[in-house]
Amino acid sequence: MKRRTFRVEAAHTGRPLGEALAAELGVPREEAERLVGVGAVYVAGRRSRDAGTRLTAGQVVTVVLEEGGQSPLAAPPASAPALRILHEDADLIAVDKPAGMTAQPTEGRVGDSLVDRVGEYLKRPAGLVHRLDRETSGVTVFGKTPQATTALAEEFREGRARKRYLAAVGPVPLPSEGTIDLPLSKDPSRPGRWRATRAANGIPALTEYRVLHAGPDFCLVELLPQTGRTHQLRAHLTALGAPILGDKRYGGASGAGGIPAPRCLLHAQALELGHPRTGGRVRFEAPIPEDLARFFAAVGVAGR
Repeated sequence: MKRRTFRVEAAHTGRPLGEALAAELGVPREEAERLVGVGAVYVAGRRSRDAGTRLTAGQVVTVVLEEGGQSPLAAPPASAPALRILHEDADLIAVDKPAGMTAQPTEGRVGDSLVDRVGEYLKRPAGLVHRLDRETSGVTVFGKTPQATTALAEEFREGRARKRYLAAVGPVPLPSEGTIDLPLSKDPSRPGRWRATRAANGIPALTEYRVLHAGPDFCLVELLPQTGRTHQLRAHLTALGAPILGDKRYGGASGAGGIPAPRCLLHAQALELGHPRTGGRVRFEAPIPEDLARFFAAVGVAGR
């Protein structure tokens, strides 16, 4: 990621953000204002989308000029998948997140995340209450009102939301069912990874699983996380010697049984929680995506 940071001195005090940014970067004001508009500029640690904001002395301004080798002004892909709505009512909306889309905006870009897409559909901000990894597909819910968002967030925080995931792993065989009770901690030797081990002072993490199919090339598993930690399922399966296929970060194979695994083959198939208005239990399910469905079809196993 390429950034530029400057502190507001006397020359920029009281000037509009867009004007000051243009002067600092040596670019036309229009370009500077576009950077502000796409969410690539932070003032005092907070994203600012108003190029007319007047700066005050001492504020720190940060602009993301490049992320992942691409300018934040680059146009988003024209072939972005259509929003797949699983359920919608006055209080919440449940959608099927496609693999490859981030749950929320990255630091230098807005408009290409799931929360942006849902907000565009609703014509107002969507209440994000839980997140799936970029490569993970499946059920994601959003609150449509502040009250609903708070109630949904509490379902996750209090552990009342029940989640069912499906994954292709292997080829190491697993017991037919079990519970993985291993704390998680950041792996100091591999940035971006978590390790599941009792040898470190980690945070508690608990996953129940059931093997739906066990073969010589891969296993298909149902995963029922009892806690919601970052990379929990990926790290837990890796600790058992059966990383998720396609999960490059955790050593997953790029395919099995002659079937390619183009991404981390983890799918949030179902989510059950209390409705934010009525309190009654509601359940949402997302169809198995094509890349994972190939593994189920190959062995004649249903994912339901």
